[in-house]
Amino acid sequence: MNQAPLSERIADAIALIASKRTVRCPEPGCTVSVRYRHVVPDEAKRLTDLAVDHTRH
Repeated sequence: MNQAPLSERIADAIALIASKRTVRCPEPGCTVSVRYRHVVPDEAKRLTDLAVDHTRH
């Protein structure tokens, strides 16, 4: 799995403290990420699927 740059990891940690979840595309070199908070489970799954499916973005 790719590791995001330190600045992005810090931003993700701050978002996590604010009850937000960040999902990143696992494709090397892809910078797409989706951040969400307070969504129903179906919407969380949809957003996660969108973020990890590199062919959709």
